[in-house]
Amino acid sequence: MLVERFHEIFPKEEGGDPRAFFSPGRINLIGEHTDYNGGHVFPCAITYGTYGLARKREDRTVRMFSMNFEEKGIIEFQLDEMNYDVNHNWANYPKGMIRYIQEAGREVPNGLDVLVYGNIPNGAGLSSSASLEMLIGVMVDDMFAYQIDRLDLVRLGKRVENEFIGVNSGIMDQFAVGMGKENCGILLDCHTLKYEYAPLNLSGYKIVIMNTNKRRELADSKYNERRSECEAALTLLQQGKDIQSLGELNEAEFEAWKHLIKDDVLEKRAKHAVYENQRTLKALQALKEGDLLRFGQLMNASHVSLRDDYEVTGIELDTLVEAAWKQEGTIGARMTGAGFGGCAIAIVKDETVETFIHEVGSEYKTKIGYEAIFYIASIGDGAKAL
Repeated sequence: MLVERFHEIFPKEEGGDPRAFFSPGRINLIGEHTDYNGGHVFPCAITYGTYGLARKREDRTVRMFSMNFEEKGIIEFQLDEMNYDVNHNWANYPKGMIRYIQEAGREVPNGLDVLVYGNIPNGAGLSSSASLEMLIGVMVDDMFAYQIDRLDLVRLGKRVENEFIGVNSGIMDQFAVGMGKENCGILLDCHTLKYEYAPLNLSGYKIVIMNTNKRRELADSKYNERRSECEAALTLLQQGKDIQSLGELNEAEFEAWKHLIKDDVLEKRAKHAVYENQRTLKALQALKEGDLLRFGQLMNASHVSLRDDYEVTGIELDTLVEAAWKQEGTIGARMTGAGFGGCAIAIVKDETVETFIHEVGSEYKTKIGYEAIFYIASIGDGAKAL
């Protein structure tokens, strides 16, 4: 289907068949708003994601078409003119990626025709932008046989987000999308980029993604505000403790030094960052011991902290998660992503999934006034050529 569509948009007489690539979305199982606080996160790649078909051109023109934004038509730019352009809309993500690959010393010799199709719900907080960045990174790397180290591509994707698009986000999304592994979560130290894979044995259970259908736009959410609150709390703690990030503290150390913060709001923000980081480390241990119930309890505690201390959930996410907690067969549930809308996740027993979706969905509709959408996710590999 995608190849036919490609040839409709970019006629066959202009070149041969395209090559195919896939880049996943991601969910973060636990460890939220810890990445920019020098802590740990625990994401995994999912089998929803972004497909890309690409064919080399003879000239220096890049033409992009997205089946998700058909009304935008073909967006075209030159390899020699790679500045951000508001009119290029979604194509600024690929453009930034190609630009930074070139700046890193890999001259892209030919233009490309690219068709993109994503089945990640847009604006749901499952990392559609990182998925697109890594798709283009893997595509360019493969098409021109550069053999760029995957971690370098991950870093370039983060740079696109931070410098080209202007969103002050951490490295987790690109990392999970680029480094994902089937049936594994990844414990990642965002400070050092040390990571380890943890087997996620979910036999008998499903991961249910619950989309609030309330869109959240990272750049204008309170994301940057939370980040600066944590930085302010860190500066105050540094008066008494030699630390570079909140992620370096454990719970006992935080309790011993929190008196330095002297601001209730800042103290709550820092508490979340410290305790959530420790929960993430405990979650890895629980999985290693095969203790899924403990893992679920840590997920629940994570949501409570995000709701009460970090205040990034909102009525939509809270309604979904609190309804999920009431259902038989739910091991754990929490918001995932930056918050303020987007998605929550739950780990649910196979045989109760249908009832779960019906009950949680109907409670949400009654309270919020519109529907939530539910997806059953599998844990898959990172971005790759197909």
